[in-house]
Amino acid sequence: MPPATADATRERIIDAAEECFARLGVAKTTVEHIATAAGLSRATVYRSVTGGRDELILAVLLRNLRRYLDGLAERLRRQRSVPEAIVAGTMDAVEFVRAEPTIGRLLAPEAAGHMQAAVAGAVEQMLALCCDYVRPYFERAQRGGMLRADIEVEGTVEFLFRVITSLIVMDRDRGDEETRRFLRTYVVPVIAGP
Repeated sequence: MPPATADATRERIIDAAEECFARLGVAKTTVEHIATAAGLSRATVYRSVTGGRDELILAVLLRNLRRYLDGLAERLRRQRSVPEAIVAGTMDAVEFVRAEPTIGRLLAPEAAGHMQAAVAGAVEQMLALCCDYVRPYFERAQRGGMLRADIEVEGTVEFLFRVITSLIVMDRDRGDEETRRFLRTYVVPVIAGP
């Protein structure tokens, strides 16, 4: 199969996987469901996606993350204040995950075992992707003295990733303004300094 055709087939399979995950849930979606939705044989799916379902779960996650980060990069270009960029970016990420049906279903308890198997070894890929997107803004802010000089982008992205995850998993029924105040008080000083 020529590379262009192989790439198109893989994208078709990822599209079908995303649709099946949204419709059936991650735990109930089989490769057979995905093959049927893609209009392909199971053998073709396995040839195109050698890692099976786990690889497809990760592919859907990474594709959705890239889409989100494209939008975030555009919003970061418009932000004038680093503290507000931290707050707005965190709030935006929490809202994105809560509203994104595929990611929301992947974080649901019924998918936890599947999620862990698919993403445990790939968290580094997700963090690296986030770092690649925010690195130019981070470095510019650090050169301008708007971020602590002793922190690095990888550690900062991991820290924010953990904060975002905790805000999603441990919803304390805070309103948006209360959450923003929490972020300004406890998260912003860690990154931007006092």
